[in-house]
Amino acid sequence: MSAGVPAELLAERRAAFQERIGEGIAIVPGARLQTRSNDVDYPFRQNSDLLYLCAWPQPEAIAVFSKDRFILFVQPRDPGAETWTGRRPGVEGACERYGADEAHPTAEFQERLPGLLGDVPRLFYSLGAEPRLDPIVREALREVRRHTRGGVRAPNEIVDPYGILHEMRLYKDPAELALMRRAAEISYEGHHEAARLCRSGNTEYEIEAVLDWVFRKRGSTGPAYPSIVGSGDNATILHYTENGDTLREGQLVLIDAGCEYEAYASDITRTYPVDGRFEGIARDVYEIVLRAQADAIEKAGPGVALTEIHDVATRTLVRGLIELGVLEGDAQELMEQENHTRFYMHRTSHWLGMDVHDVGEYHVEGKPRALEPGMVFTIEPGLYFGAEESKCAEKLRGIGVRIEDDLVVTEAGCDVISKNIPKRIDEVEAWMRS
Repeated sequence: MSAGVPAELLAERRAAFQERIGEGIAIVPGARLQTRSNDVDYPFRQNSDLLYLCAWPQPEAIAVFSKDRFILFVQPRDPGAETWTGRRPGVEGACERYGADEAHPTAEFQERLPGLLGDVPRLFYSLGAEPRLDPIVREALREVRRHTRGGVRAPNEIVDPYGILHEMRLYKDPAELALMRRAAEISYEGHHEAARLCRSGNTEYEIEAVLDWVFRKRGSTGPAYPSIVGSGDNATILHYTENGDTLREGQLVLIDAGCEYEAYASDITRTYPVDGRFEGIARDVYEIVLRAQADAIEKAGPGVALTEIHDVATRTLVRGLIELGVLEGDAQELMEQENHTRFYMHRTSHWLGMDVHDVGEYHVEGKPRALEPGMVFTIEPGLYFGAEESKCAEKLRGIGVRIEDDLVVTEAGCDVISKNIPKRIDEVEAWMRS
């Protein structure tokens, strides 16, 4: 079992989930192996919802919950298969090590499911989320309905369980926050090594490689998402991951990279000057984005919606675009007309947790959701002037800047858990030399 989340906490999560489904039955499938090419698979990463409830690490698993039973369907022990692909906990391990009240081979799920659905008023299952299971679930429901004359009732309602699960996952407990802080610490080390390599003549892929090396060396499973190392105009591509160019004097390098530690993500972006000095118009753009992030962080806290934080950051960016001569007019009017979206086209924040773009509703009852203690989110304003952008001065073209941090909402405000990675110009320049 993962060393990250104590077994007692996993049991508490399951109990809370079971209480919420009441008299119903919930089916939560795990992830499958995904083919990379021919007979080579991508590295396996478990479905976050199943990890959250029981930390089961193997593919092809299915969890079934009732108000008082937790059943796991898993790959059984198989010495021949394990010789090739590694050890399995098996059916026995599911009960002994992962808290299942009952466990069976995955191959028996289809046969056993009708018996689990009889006299259950509500089925919690996400149709379409795992298409291979949809026909099995539909046939199991038909099978139960065939016995209604004998007094057996079939579920009369199908409800998506993720409304419950994702609401639970939105609020991080102290154990989760400790893991996320550790992820931020490892990412700090990775960014430091990466910043030192931001010199002309080095390559984006060398920087990506040192990030991967630090992440793994410090006990992370690796990046929480494909690392973005964009120099020059590449920094204006929001999800640039080719990481194949050579750094040149006078460029900025946008590095969006965070590790995953015990299934919890960090998500941090810094923008560094090649050869260690911010100069000219690039320095001006950087200072505007830094100011926008500072204003947004100051705004953040309990009771504030992410839309409000976005508005604050955007207003500062728009004023900066006016200073740069890119836009003309009143800042508020320009925001309302969305004239800035050519240069700032994404939102300022997203939830963070087991997934880098984590689960949880952003609106409740049609209104933007207010932040509450235990929520974790990002603040990441940016400005992007593509090399072919005709609506700005030539001197701005090829400059992209984003600054991103991870924040935990507390009773008193917000704690920036990635704050140790420098952002101020003098601190960044000194950090790159150290």
